[in-house]
Amino acid sequence: MGVVGLGYVGLPLSLTFARAGFHVLGFDIDPAKIARLSAGESYLRHIPAEAVRAQISSGRLTSTTDFSRASEVDAILICVPTPLTPAREPDLSFVSGTGESLAPHLRPGQLVALESTSYPGTTDECLRPILERGGLRAGVDFHLAFSPEREDPGNPRFETAQIPKVVGGHTPACLEVAAALYGAAIARVVPVSSTRAAEMTKLLENIYRSINIALVNELKLLCHRMGMDIFEIVDAAATKPFGFQPFFPGPGLGGHCIPIDPFYLTWKAREFELSTRFIELAGEINSAMPGYVVARTGEALNEHGKPFKGSRILVMGVAYKRDIDDMRESPALRILELLQERGALVAYHDPYVPAIPRTRRYDFDLASVPFTPHELARYDAAIVVTDHSAIDYQLLVDHVPVVVDSRRATAKVERNRSRIFQA
Repeated sequence: MGVVGLGYVGLPLSLTFARAGFHVLGFDIDPAKIARLSAGESYLRHIPAEAVRAQISSGRLTSTTDFSRASEVDAILICVPTPLTPAREPDLSFVSGTGESLAPHLRPGQLVALESTSYPGTTDECLRPILERGGLRAGVDFHLAFSPEREDPGNPRFETAQIPKVVGGHTPACLEVAAALYGAAIARVVPVSSTRAAEMTKLLENIYRSINIALVNELKLLCHRMGMDIFEIVDAAATKPFGFQPFFPGPGLGGHCIPIDPFYLTWKAREFELSTRFIELAGEINSAMPGYVVARTGEALNEHGKPFKGSRILVMGVAYKRDIDDMRESPALRILELLQERGALVAYHDPYVPAIPRTRRYDFDLASVPFTPHELARYDAAIVVTDHSAIDYQLLVDHVPVVVDSRRATAKVERNRSRIFQA
């Protein structure tokens, strides 16, 4: 079998199928990834190199940039990015580009399953016509399915093989084949009626999280005005054994799913003359949180007689969540940008991100600074954006006069608590 796209979704999926006894051929357009995999290395922090080496040495995992080899495999799982354009519309260029690379090499009897998150109809309206250009028809000559990825990088409680897999087929026969494939490597398969139903399932999962995070973010603003601690409130509410699931506020949303996926549905909904107001409002609230964190930083500096302009500010953590090296859509990037716009002199420390790579929107020339008392003493303020567990937050508070905490990371700090401002 083949896996296209060997990133945060494709690499764990490849390893899962290889461990189940499949011979997996991975495809990626990045030759550097292929070279590292071939050498038995991992380029994702939460996937140990030993796991890669074990499957490479067994011969069950190989990789290539040559898409003509797609004809060698019986099934192809597509795990490529689906970002938004600057106008916040779906960018399916990676999906369509993959389809165009595969179409000349598609052969009868193969299964193609898309895992990339997108709006309902993507598999049928975008991918299927491209794959059919060579004359083969989906559901007749080859099988077509959609099965949304459910990866949670850095979460040790849930590995790919244990996470239930939703699967929808272009036809009942396509579903049967796809379910059989996934069922051979994953503990539970959840079949649904169509590829559209599977696509919508993934969007519902992430929209649910986006809306609930927006709710607690909005309540955080109110609690701050009312002199209350939103984290205390959520903890207390979570003691109710039914009817409540805790969500926690933060400096904004990050990752490839929650900040992006809801807007795929809002875009598609316009085709049906519907306004998805809940989704759009949640997006507005969550998108505003980096600005709130920066505003709180300004208030904290003001209490210490410091202006933004010229102040040295250290951003603690630029990954989008704790203990991973993934920076996709991280709110830290927007926070750094807003700080620079206000004239602050910015730096960052992140034990898992040695330098900030260039993105479509951001181009920071910054590398992680050391986390030492001497270095910390150089800053007027620090902002905890990502609460990495490896950080000594007492050391941070002891050596930086103002610490703005957006994650409750300093909850166990004992000394100098007067320096801490919640955001």
